[in-house]
Amino acid sequence: MTSPSTGPLVSVVIPTYNRREQLHDSLHQLTRQRPGTPEFEVVVSDDGSSDDSASVARSFADRLRLKYHFQPDEGNRVSLARNEGARLASAPVLVFLDTGAVPGPDFVRRHFLAHRDGPRCALLGYAYGYNPEAPMWEVPDILRRHTPEEAVRRYGEVPEFLDLREKLLAECGDDLERRGIPWQVFWTINCSVRTEDFWAVGGFDEGHRGWAGEDLELGYLLHRSGLPIRFDRTAWVIESLQERKRREQLDEFKRNMLRFVSRHPEPVSEIGWALVDDDLFWPWEDEYNDLLRHTRKVRDLEVAAEIEQALRGSSPTGTVAVVGSGAQLPDSLRPATVLDFDRELVDRAVRDGRHVGHHALGLRTPLADGSVDVVVLTSRLAGLWDRWKDRLLAEAHRIGRDVRCFA
Repeated sequence: MTSPSTGPLVSVVIPTYNRREQLHDSLHQLTRQRPGTPEFEVVVSDDGSSDDSASVARSFADRLRLKYHFQPDEGNRVSLARNEGARLASAPVLVFLDTGAVPGPDFVRRHFLAHRDGPRCALLGYAYGYNPEAPMWEVPDILRRHTPEEAVRRYGEVPEFLDLREKLLAECGDDLERRGIPWQVFWTINCSVRTEDFWAVGGFDEGHRGWAGEDLELGYLLHRSGLPIRFDRTAWVIESLQERKRREQLDEFKRNMLRFVSRHPEPVSEIGWALVDDDLFWPWEDEYNDLLRHTRKVRDLEVAAEIEQALRGSSPTGTVAVVGSGAQLPDSLRPATVLDFDRELVDRAVRDGRHVGHHALGLRTPLADGSVDVVVLTSRLAGLWDRWKDRLLAEAHRIGRDVRCFA
């Protein structure tokens, strides 16, 4: 219970769409926060519901400090809904909670303390019941019979009841900063960040549509800005999975990952996009680490001679892209687009201003369809060929009319 006499210290933002019963459950559990919970407000941001979600939200106005925002239904615009909720929020800490996720009695307090007592970070909380790969469909019935804390005590060791990220968390001892891509599991079921840090990176991508990806991008941006991503099991919720059309969700995820790599073109994004496009997700960290090892291995491999050889006989006026350029380019190379997975080397390659450079592996580049005449794939890609050959060739043929390969 919060008092209107003081400003809130935490704003809990809940996006919703036609889930009145689940919204009721989330709001009800927020009324059950333990005594001593810091002052908090709840912002329900409605993405165009046609049921009586608005009435459900407003029915809690006497028990929660509550704000309600409505936007027209123009398709799944959950990113915009979250941002609009954050714009209404007035606290220094933003907590994002999915509709239907029911928080434990220390939920608000744990998120608050992480930002009050610890160094600046983006915080993830645990999500019991969120395991779409092996769903526990009994969760709604369990929550009808037990309080959330009772449910955790009774079922907290049942594999299907555990957070989908449990295996990954166990591998890193809950220390996500031990991973190369900690933001891979930055999911908005249950997360928090200081308000100023959220807006410093621009919040969620408001052009995003559909399921998944927008939270990965936010985590990526927060981490790139210097914030560590931390995990707190005590800031937990229980999620009741919705029966959705999984294939449609995955197709939306693929489209959104293409948007992600287009907005943030670099090797780690290319790998993530390629994996999701192949209906994979969890190998992302391992694949990225393989690339980092390869990058170190071929740091001193120069390919200027083979670039020169590849371009013999090509039109002197044709446009050229070199994938795997390294730092040394042949003097004879006319102004070209050069790409390499080693950021330092590609920066050196374009230092004189003659060429345009991109930090890219070559799975999905920033170049437009058919934008160059000749694409050269150098032997710097050879160690990646067994894994990525089909993707590298497909991308080379997408952007260029003539592909010449030394890999």
